Amino acid sequence: MSFRLEFQARGVQLLLGRIASRVHKDLRFSDIPKRTEAIRVETGAGPVTCTVYRPPTAAAPAPAPVYVNFHGGGFVIARPQQDDHICRYIAATAGCVVINVDYAVAPQRPYPVPVIQAYDVTAWVAENGTANNWDGSRLAVGGHSAGGNLTAAVCRTARDRGTFTPRLQIIDVAPLDQLADPAGKQSPINKPLLTPQLMRVFTAAYVPDPADLTHPLVSPGLADDLAGLPPALVITAENDRLRDEGDAYAKALEAAGVPVTHRCFEGVDHYFTHTGPVPAGKEAIDLMATTLRTALTA
Repeated sequence: MSFRLEFQARGVQLLLGRIASRVHKDLRFSDIPKRTEAIRVETGAGPVTCTVYRPPTAAAPAPAPVYVNFHGGGFVIARPQQDDHICRYIAATAGCVVINVDYAVAPQRPYPVPVIQAYDVTAWVAENGTANNWDGSRLAVGGHSAGGNLTAAVCRTARDRGTFTPRLQIIDVAPLDQLADPAGKQSPINKPLLTPQLMRVFTAAYVPDPADLTHPLVSPGLADDLAGLPPALVITAENDRLRDEGDAYAKALEAAGVPVTHRCFEGVDHYFTHTGPVPAGKEAIDLMATTLRTALTA
């Protein structure tokens, strides 16, 4: 990675870090109480801090099922608290424990570090339910934007290693083809949230070796061996530059025999579950929670 691109990536961290944590005031679900604690999980790429969200006592029997959440931020912005509203809503509505993962980010810790940490944390969650009062055998995983990419990588790794089997994967507005030129990723609106230059900075920071861009753990959308992956909820946004690759991944999963629920939300852009419009954001978050509840309690 060139010094110029690394400088740009660090600049994005400084300039966009706090902005990424700002959630539309009407999407914060401030009426939902929060029961949280911090845990630290050892992984093959260093320790990872996670925030554990517990459901209201009446929402689920103990031990509750568990959902592992990966935040977005282009693999560059480390702000897991941006998903606080989603984690609280899911814990209360789906009646599950939610583990919000503060994985390492680029350019300081590029690929494969975030993938290693994401997988190792999820494997630890699956194996250590009894000691932590959750049911690791009833596990789901999901993420938003970059976190959706990590979700696909975790599920693929778990399938290939024959370890745990998530009951559901949630892939929300995710970058799934890191090889394609961002300039070719179109939007029907003039000024979508993601610009080609910003996307190039994200990709170059996360994947400094261009030879890795086609790896299925980097670009899940380029893989052709998708059979045996967990059932998926794939959410895309009509005005998002990442819509086409999300739509294509949903179709490819379905063609491989994976049960898929795919919803493209009309008239919204990337990260609408954080920035709004509020009605669509609430509907998408509720779709995540209700789909999780069904998958985890079946």
